[in-house]
Amino acid sequence: MSVYWVGDLQGCDEPLGRLLDEVGFSPSRDRLFVLGDLVNRGPSSLAVLKRLSKMGNSIECVLGNHDMHLLALAAGARQPSRTDTLTEILEAPDRHALLNWLQHQSLALYKEDVLMVHAGVLPQWTLQTTLELASEIETVLRGPDATEFFMNMYGNEPAQWAPDLKGWDRLRCALNAFTRLRFCATSGQMEFKVKENSAQAPEGYMPWFEVPARQTAGTRIAFGHWSTLGAVSRADIWAMDTGCVWGGCLTAIQRDTVDATPRRIEIKCPPYQTPF
Repeated sequence: MSVYWVGDLQGCDEPLGRLLDEVGFSPSRDRLFVLGDLVNRGPSSLAVLKRLSKMGNSIECVLGNHDMHLLALAAGARQPSRTDTLTEILEAPDRHALLNWLQHQSLALYKEDVLMVHAGVLPQWTLQTTLELASEIETVLRGPDATEFFMNMYGNEPAQWAPDLKGWDRLRCALNAFTRLRFCATSGQMEFKVKENSAQAPEGYMPWFEVPARQTAGTRIAFGHWSTLGAVSRADIWAMDTGCVWGGCLTAIQRDTVDATPRRIEIKCPPYQTPF
């Protein structure tokens, strides 16, 4: 049995197929974790959802900002962006089954001794807090208030986490950390404008995983979202978004046991889109 983690797919089904073929992935034997942004920008978002949703219990995903955007579009809570490539899903005969499958994925997972999120974890959050907040959002996302949640999930405020936040402010702040975070201050104040690499951090901010005394410092975390960061593979951090949709690579990590040395796998991709 092998366990695999893969970074942002963004609708790039052909590289995903090549990756699974190269490693000889077997749904009856192996496990696959996808670190969010399954869809959008690439040419084959529908094919990605169809492939993954048929893999049964061998796969689990965390939701990224593009996945949440798709769910908001489908609920009528958001208008399409000019760069979206989601129409094929929204017009698919089986859209309801596919979107229901997507809506039942997670915001955070802790399995195989790895904490998985799409973007980041705020420095004040312990592992337990992270999983509890993810569960709060997941409960609303799968319940009768989902459409109202989509209507209220957009925005940058509050950019500072506080345990006494309530209602939509609480869920929005946590969701932004899970799906959009790159830089934050030592206080946990989030910054959303800068999308460059870690060397270009705004004054007073740093990559979220470099904040001193971060409460999850003893936990290995795998995440995607930050294509300009590039591949980072160290004992406590696996950064997995290497710009598949922009002509970079689709990156995966393979591990056969919890104590095994991780093996990085890269599948070169054509430039499906030009960065803008």
